[in-house]
Amino acid sequence: MKTNELTQLRNKIDEINLEILKLLNERAEVAIEIGKQKKKQGLSRFDPVRERQALDLIMQHHQGPFETSTIQHIFKEIFKASLELQEDDHRKVLLVSRKAQSNNTIVDINGETFGDGKQRFIMGPCAVESYDQVKSVAIAMKKQGLTMMRGGAFKPRTSPYDFQGLGVEGLRILREVGNEFGLSIISEIVTPNDVEAALDYVDVIQVGARNMQNFELLKTVGRVNKPILLKRGLSATIEEFIHAAEYIMSQGNDQIILCERGIRTYEKATRNTLDISAVPILKNETHLPVIVDVTHSTGRRDLLLPTAKAAMAIGADAIMAEVHPDPAVALSDSAQQMNIPQFNEFMAELKELGEKLAGKTEIGIF
Repeated sequence: MKTNELTQLRNKIDEINLEILKLLNERAEVAIEIGKQKKKQGLSRFDPVRERQALDLIMQHHQGPFETSTIQHIFKEIFKASLELQEDDHRKVLLVSRKAQSNNTIVDINGETFGDGKQRFIMGPCAVESYDQVKSVAIAMKKQGLTMMRGGAFKPRTSPYDFQGLGVEGLRILREVGNEFGLSIISEIVTPNDVEAALDYVDVIQVGARNMQNFELLKTVGRVNKPILLKRGLSATIEEFIHAAEYIMSQGNDQIILCERGIRTYEKATRNTLDISAVPILKNETHLPVIVDVTHSTGRRDLLLPTAKAAMAIGADAIMAEVHPDPAVALSDSAQQMNIPQFNEFMAELKELGEKLAGKTEIGIF
């Protein structure tokens, strides 16, 4: 008998829930119409006076068992949800959004592709120091079957007294070595004024973490016919990262690769904190390829391999890491760069992992 009573009460609750749902949807339709009228009249979407009037009216009629604070909280959430209905949902119209384009964007770099399910590797020195240095790394890369070299010619550094890179001369060295060994070149450009000059030397323009919100630079690279590798800012949220990519695409360039390179947190054990969850989030939210820079995210040579494995396992389109013939004498970031033997071991381990993951994703050499 008691069971039947409980069932009846639960059925009653279900009926009430459905009635509440019906009324909430009716309210939502009215809220949308109010939003349209506000827009026509140029009124602010949020009207605190009107919200207070509505809340006071509700409280005048509140006589139920709920605490006053509970009722206020519930209706404030309803008000908030109604305001969101009145607001244009920019995420639905962002050019980089998965909602705007369901298919993955495939970025083609001299016949090699990002975003097609194959996993690639991008290697090279932190900074270009000399022709011989870059050539040594290129030889090692070629032996591993890799064809994409990264190298810094313009180096935005924390201290103004640190090595700032060789500038255009560094780009010339990269291009010379690239031509000699059949390598595609990626290098960071830090100002809008340098973009045009860089077009003769690089195959991919990198926008570094410190320039992720340099909006004039983003707009400038958005107007060129070159793939762009965009790194996440040191303290940027994923939403800010996505909007930075939108700046580029809004200018017409849809060949964008997103790079998770770690974010700044309170942790001191690593140079940055690798936000590995950003990879699937970015792949769900956007249609762009996503790669992981394990060097800058950790700043530690001993963590490059395990973090690279994690990035591969979670579905990153490529792994980026730094290699130097003699890291001990490197002009920048010596603690985070691999030497040639370490690089060879690194690649052997990742290729082995790639074979194990082959049933889930196709591994390619780049």
